[in-house]
Amino acid sequence: MCNFKQFAFLALFLSMSASAIAQELVDVVKRITPSVVGVGTLTPIRGNHVELKGTGFVFGNGKYIATNHHVVSEELSLNTVQHRVVMAGTGKDFDVHIVELVDFDPVFDLAILKFKDAAMSLPSNFTFADDTLLPSGSKIAFTGFPIGAILGLYPATHGGLVAAVTPDALPANSARELNPDLLERLRKSFLIYQLDATAYPGNSGSALYSEKTGQVVGIINKVLAQKGKEYALSAPTGISYAIPVKHLRNLAARNNISL
Repeated sequence: MCNFKQFAFLALFLSMSASAIAQELVDVVKRITPSVVGVGTLTPIRGNHVELKGTGFVFGNGKYIATNHHVVSEELSLNTVQHRVVMAGTGKDFDVHIVELVDFDPVFDLAILKFKDAAMSLPSNFTFADDTLLPSGSKIAFTGFPIGAILGLYPATHGGLVAAVTPDALPANSARELNPDLLERLRKSFLIYQLDATAYPGNSGSALYSEKTGQVVGIINKVLAQKGKEYALSAPTGISYAIPVKHLRNLAARNNISL
């Protein structure tokens, strides 16, 4: 009888602990979502067509946005008027704000944007972890726009684990893919997070944060696509990667921006 009571108490305790952890994530997502934005382009001549390229997040004093360099690396059209923009809000009636590039680092695949309108700002609800790398097994989450914004702006949250802290490597399929940026990365190998979590192309630039505290520990920047990038949506591997937050801190610091 005593053993049964102890077992019942343990089961109740574990159930309450799991519920508390789940509620922590709910609270974190509710807090940080207003600071998650879509990043893309606006083409006025095409009926103000907005194309989402990836995800970003607001930081600093609410006037700066962090994302991946590859999300904003494509040159704006010289034949038509185009703007880099961020999209904020939820649903079909989201707001579009013109931004400009502050700085970028192709080696670490990071870029910082700022609102073109100096009076514009958005909630800056993220907090940031220090430069210490999370150990394997740590629970993480990220919020972004995995499949774009065709039906509207609906941020989605995915969770998982830090599977490993491993040297960065971008395998090339042929010598023709060994461009200067890739060669520079291979020469300056650095540690990144390998995640047991499914990210999609639209998640590029999403803040990777601690499931418990919501502190940003990295930036999602790529997924392992076993059959090639065209299968990243239809056949995800569940293996994703993120750049540690210290590299964003360094990029921000050289522009006198505090995290």
